Amino acid sequence: MNLVTKSDIGIVSYGAYIPPYRITVKEIARTWGADALKIEQGLGLIEKSVPGLDEDTATNAVNAAFQAIERFGVKEAQSIGAIYVGSESHPYAVKPTAGIVGEALNIGNEWTAADLEFACKAGTAGIQAVIGLVESKRIKLGLAIGADTAQGAPGDALEYSAASAGAAFLLGTKKCIAKVIHTTSYTTDTPDFWRREHVQFPKHGGRFTGKPAYEQHVLAATQQLIRDTDITVEDVDHVVFHMPNGKFPKVVAKKLGVTSSQLEKGFVVPMVGNSYSASSLVGLASVLDSAQPGEKILLTSYGSGAGSDSFLFEVTDEIVEYREKAKTGIYTQTVLEQTEQKSYLTYGQYVRHTKKLR
Repeated sequence: MNLVTKSDIGIVSYGAYIPPYRITVKEIARTWGADALKIEQGLGLIEKSVPGLDEDTATNAVNAAFQAIERFGVKEAQSIGAIYVGSESHPYAVKPTAGIVGEALNIGNEWTAADLEFACKAGTAGIQAVIGLVESKRIKLGLAIGADTAQGAPGDALEYSAASAGAAFLLGTKKCIAKVIHTTSYTTDTPDFWRREHVQFPKHGGRFTGKPAYEQHVLAATQQLIRDTDITVEDVDHVVFHMPNGKFPKVVAKKLGVTSSQLEKGFVVPMVGNSYSASSLVGLASVLDSAQPGEKILLTSYGSGAGSDSFLFEVTDEIVEYREKAKTGIYTQTVLEQTEQKSYLTYGQYVRHTKKLR
């Protein structure tokens, strides 16, 4: 699927929320009598974010959205015509998270909304949906969110990485801080990760989740974007891939010729873990926290089951003024600052914090 943006559609504001609670790989490994160093090196992870006792996916989505709206302007946000929340851990099976977000933002009621699911790429699917609505002039502004309180069974490999976070992106045509140059998608039926109805925890295909799943789709979508836009990897300043762990993105980066410096700004996974639908979007938010006018950002998400969305953004001069305004509100923390302000939990405390997910 190719969606070329011929208008001036872009990101006009964004926000990210990472809960302050953390549990280390060492603490989880100690509980299960596992080799912590081997796991740290194998997954490329040190610790992960954990939801608060009263937090869920809706909380993460609302907190990220509040930051995006405050930075843009509460009055201007009344023009939002669509809200999409992508997640695989919506708090209700029947009741939209998107409706909770819109009500919390107090933007009236004249907007369309939906919850999206496509494993870890549901948030980027929301961005594409908003692009289409803005491009067709059905709406002036749209809000796309990726948020999760990710789930992993006790003792499973996923428990070391499944994290909690949210990222929100407001898209429109006025005062864009990053223009959408192009977006592509690549989708197959590859059952690498799944959870059936009423089953508490997801299952995964072990090593099968690597090359035939993650690598195939991220590579294909990214290469398609590069072909469509006639750019080279060297033309891009920042690259963000979905981060299920600290190893997979680096494997894909090496195959594409992406350097460590291109990955650096958005590579948040070692200190945050895999926040599923929020993962690549928190990485994008981290890049935007310091990106300079004229720089290009390549983002490729990945959702098990399986598919990838790839985007090329170009940062505009508007980001300078936007960044100054972002320092004056309540939600002033950058992604990096949120990763650095944290409180560590024991495994027993972690179980209490995630009891609602078990």
